[in-house]
Amino acid sequence: MKTTRLIIVAVGGQGNLLASKVLGEASLSAGIPVRMSEIHGMAQRGGVVESAILFGDAGSTIISDSEADVLVSFEPSEALRAINKCNSDTVVITNLSPLPPFTATIGQGTYPDIENIQDIIRNKTSRLIAFDATQIAISAGNVMSVNMVLLGALIQTGILPLSADAVKDAINTRTKKAFSRINQNAFDLGFRTAENS
Repeated sequence: MKTTRLIIVAVGGQGNLLASKVLGEASLSAGIPVRMSEIHGMAQRGGVVESAILFGDAGSTIISDSEADVLVSFEPSEALRAINKCNSDTVVITNLSPLPPFTATIGQGTYPDIENIQDIIRNKTSRLIAFDATQIAISAGNVMSVNMVLLGALIQTGILPLSADAVKDAINTRTKKAFSRINQNAFDLGFRTAENS
């Protein structure tokens, strides 16, 4: 089976690891070989979190520079930070709602211009799907469902060998029952947003 390489980047607390587990669960349920690895930042909340997920026949969990088929970013500057993993065929999906680091908040650093981030990504990759996933999550019923919004957008692209139903089943299995309806709604909204992007 052809290998598909996915990088997910986020700031701690945004739900990157849960999104990775949902994709892993969906893959295993569908009989698709999957390998995953994670890198955690200095802090549980606020540090960088990166997941590498390989679907299909892969001998390693490492995704080297220029090897990602798709990059999903929960925060725009994190997409910029991970751009070295992309190539001219990579599809990038990013949330446009920024979470500036502490240094930028206190005036010790500057946050990059969102339009400039998008221009850099467009010039390096084949496709950019960029939208305010935070606002969509709020409209779904919970700001914490940004991860599910972005999963919906990811699955809509058809890049991964996973169906929407398989991922939605995994969302039901992996997320708390109290949030199941909201998470399903967030997934559907993300899917529809990517369809129109």
